[in-house]
Amino acid sequence: MFSRSLFQTSRPMVAKSQVPKAVRYVRTFKQEEQPRLRINALAPNFTAETTQGKLDFHEYLGNSWGVLFSHPADFTPVCTTELGAFAKLKPEFDQRNVKLIGLSAEGVDKHQKWIKDIEELSNLDKFSFPVIGDSNREVAFLYDMVDEEGFKNLSKGIVHTIRSVFIVDPAKKIRLMISYPASVGRNSAEVLRVIDALQKGDSKGVVTPIDWQPGQDVIIPPTVSDADAKKKFGDFKTAKPYLRFTKA
Repeated sequence: MFSRSLFQTSRPMVAKSQVPKAVRYVRTFKQEEQPRLRINALAPNFTAETTQGKLDFHEYLGNSWGVLFSHPADFTPVCTTELGAFAKLKPEFDQRNVKLIGLSAEGVDKHQKWIKDIEELSNLDKFSFPVIGDSNREVAFLYDMVDEEGFKNLSKGIVHTIRSVFIVDPAKKIRLMISYPASVGRNSAEVLRVIDALQKGDSKGVVTPIDWQPGQDVIIPPTVSDADAKKKFGDFKTAKPYLRFTKA
């Protein structure tokens, strides 16, 4: 759940009797209070309203992997294509024990209307994963999802570069972070590829080379001796003493 210490509200220095009822207090975001996210850091937990009701992020993931990806606003062209693509690939993510969760910096009611467009344009029978309503930009702040100029506008207006991707493992550790500019659509196939590579590495104790795809040879880590590699992997090919390939 969000810690109150992470956020402050801007309040005019006047007596309560002088504050108009219509005043809307906004959050003040300070960079020095922002969590530092790194690969293998614990993914910050939060509770939020979504298109599938209120949820706790860690509870939602449970023992699954997770992909959290964000958008600056609803009814935006690039983001509409992205959400449709991820929704179409949901069966592939399900096979890999991965739960999807999107985010947009507007309210849930507007998300529900946007989802109808996504279903229509992507020929979906039903859009079936939650999208967080982050109109207060709390999750965007928590996960540092904006560029330098966008940070200045977190409390107001559209922040064009809330377009990040986080892969989280079942231990709730961040395993990948990618941030895209507003003009470039994401690569959903790459997200799947990275998950395949991470899961292969975790299960087999290997690492994967450039452009690796499932079924291709993997690399034996240099920390594993030739003798241990023979016991663990059987046959392997040595290109250099530090570069050995094997089947997985």
